[in-house]
Amino acid sequence: MLTVIEFVLFTVFVAVLSWYKTRDEKLDTEEGYFVAGHSLPGIVIAGSLMMTNLSAEQLVGTNGQAFSGSMATMAWEATSAFALVILAFVLLPKFLKGNISTIPQFYEMRYDTFTMRMFSIMFLFAYVVTMLPTILYSGSVALEKIFDIQSILNLNYFTAILVVCFATGIIGMCYSVFGGLKAVAYSDTINGVGLLIGGFLVPVLGFIALGQLDGGGLVAGIKHFATATPEKMNAWSSPTAMAPYIPWPLLFTGMFVNNLFYWATNQSIIQRSLGAKNLAEAQKGAIWAGFFKCLDVFVIVIPGIIAYQLMEAGVLTIGSGAAFDGDSAYPMLVMHVMPKVLMGFFAAVMFGAILSSFNSVLNSASTIFSLNIWKPIFGKNADAKKTVKVGQIFGLIVGILGIVISPFIMYFGSGIMNFINQCWGLFSMPILCAVLFGMLNKNVSSLAPKIGVPVHIVLYAIGYFTVFDKIHYLYWVFVCFVVQCIIYFAVAKLAPRAEEFEMPNVPAIDMTAWKSGKVWAVVGILVVVVMYVIFSPLVLG
Repeated sequence: MLTVIEFVLFTVFVAVLSWYKTRDEKLDTEEGYFVAGHSLPGIVIAGSLMMTNLSAEQLVGTNGQAFSGSMATMAWEATSAFALVILAFVLLPKFLKGNISTIPQFYEMRYDTFTMRMFSIMFLFAYVVTMLPTILYSGSVALEKIFDIQSILNLNYFTAILVVCFATGIIGMCYSVFGGLKAVAYSDTINGVGLLIGGFLVPVLGFIALGQLDGGGLVAGIKHFATATPEKMNAWSSPTAMAPYIPWPLLFTGMFVNNLFYWATNQSIIQRSLGAKNLAEAQKGAIWAGFFKCLDVFVIVIPGIIAYQLMEAGVLTIGSGAAFDGDSAYPMLVMHVMPKVLMGFFAAVMFGAILSSFNSVLNSASTIFSLNIWKPIFGKNADAKKTVKVGQIFGLIVGILGIVISPFIMYFGSGIMNFINQCWGLFSMPILCAVLFGMLNKNVSSLAPKIGVPVHIVLYAIGYFTVFDKIHYLYWVFVCFVVQCIIYFAVAKLAPRAEEFEMPNVPAIDMTAWKSGKVWAVVGILVVVVMYVIFSPLVLG
């Protein structure tokens, strides 16, 4: 009962505080609803970026990868800092200069309407089929174990997961559909504080549990963690390693371009940056998010290793001692180390992490559909209030579809994170290259994405059915990236635009850059380098 009371109190607190901070917002305007009225400060942007990315699929899935693999899994987190630096100093100044609200809007400005709608449909398909269902499912796996829904309601496992997905999805839709981007961003930030407390508590308590194996406490546990399984401490995996390991050449190839796509061109991620009150705050948000991603390693990688070591010691088991797979590792660790008095708070934090990603993706889907598909085709004369209303209705429809699909994710046996990343691979490189070449090459015409998208889909499908069981799939993603680059260079040379493209200079905010931003960017990169030295054969590996 205490767990339920704590859960309800913290969840209600977040909802009330988010409402209070956004109660005066003009949500019947496109600017107010979709880009938060260009009012977001850097810390809110950074917190929302982190929380949009850091959800249950990360807590469960990435820790599951670390459990099954090694510290090489931290590449998904720490190396994001490089992509966020590029976002801050290369792409954001151009996006904000052109007063861009969505990535598809840029595609129309840079290429043509067909290209914009093609990519809009790709984004929406990926959100509905991949992101929304996996966010709900992975969170439901953890919440079902914490509250033991299956036993309490006397349901089978599938139905128990469906119940949790439904409840979570309905609440998430309330934030996103009726609150707009600003409500999403503020609830993300508040939940982020809770996640920092609860998230860091798990590895600390895990270290203590490891220390007890040797008759000690926290210090003994940290020593046990660093020395018991040196093969798990090495973040530099063999070039031929397979997922969930990350071969070290991928840090400079497939992982780099994958992170660049996700952090610099993925609408659901950068939308809060586009809602910044000025360029300096947008850049602060991106760079600070890079630091947060390094801290994430302690929350969504190290607990997976701790769970592995406790399993090796015979402490973590399911039922009568049966082994468990990677995606079960984090929920089981939480159940083992978290004091009962804090379980309700942690469940609320986990719930907030689920909501943060779910409602952020939902808001982005509504934005893309309303501004890039419905309005130019069906609502050319519609006022702002009508456009927002359509976005809200679409958000409800997409949310319900995500809820319906989510329980079936359990039947994909490759692990949550592998499933997500492999699905995104079908779209990622065309989206990335269309932005990079659109920004950095003035001569590329709309022919390039029209050739690039179908070529990529066919090429990626060939790789999926032929080489994914032989090489790490991110190698193939990099091959697809190179092919896209060749296509864009060839089109720029052989079929260029009639006139060179110039980004319109129509900013809605102050475009003064963050004065000390580049210094902090260098510091962030050095932090990543130090982390890779520590988790290498030179030190702990």
